[in-house]
Amino acid sequence: MNEKGKIFAAWKPKGPTSAEFLNRLKKKIGARKVGHAGTLDPLASGILVVGVGRAATKQLNMAVGEEKEYLVKIKLGMRSTTGDEEGKKEVVEREHFPGIEHIEKVLRSFIGMVDQVPPAYSALKIKGTPAYKLARRGKTPEMNPRRVKIFSIGIISYDPPYLELKVVTGPGVYIRSLARDIGDALGVGGYVADLTRTRVGKYTREDGTDIVGIW
Repeated sequence: MNEKGKIFAAWKPKGPTSAEFLNRLKKKIGARKVGHAGTLDPLASGILVVGVGRAATKQLNMAVGEEKEYLVKIKLGMRSTTGDEEGKKEVVEREHFPGIEHIEKVLRSFIGMVDQVPPAYSALKIKGTPAYKLARRGKTPEMNPRRVKIFSIGIISYDPPYLELKVVTGPGVYIRSLARDIGDALGVGGYVADLTRTRVGKYTREDGTDIVGIW
């Protein structure tokens, strides 16, 4: 596979980190310089925009600023320390699950520019150390809110405790944080049970190359 000197979309499966996937890809295609735009969590699958060659990797910052589209399944009624299936779970006491009309009202409040606190288990660096490393040591990293943009949130299905959404965002949005905040706004808690990134800018699933034998 000769992908040198270009930007393309690869489809990352669940399991590897974005860095692990990229290292395998680098060996597979025999390239010295490989980079990616927009990290995907290990438990997420989807489009990862990859640059091969020095000129291509320098242009990846443009892809980072593009719109991103996600399909996310949120499990309501529980919280997770990591914001997804990997973390320690806590049941949230409730009388019942919210109705669809209330959910639609709450979701509308997340459209537009919002302040979002990144997850403690993230790669954001706190004084040079990734936040997730501090969290795993039992420390509580101070995560400052960031102003991000959410273009749209649409309900795909609702079968309590699972709420499936299609979300279109600007750069810098953490879907784990969005799921957490939606669950808290509904008063029942919530975390990401499943996540797929279906688009980054112009790149869609149809553009995503399955790198055979890489994982």
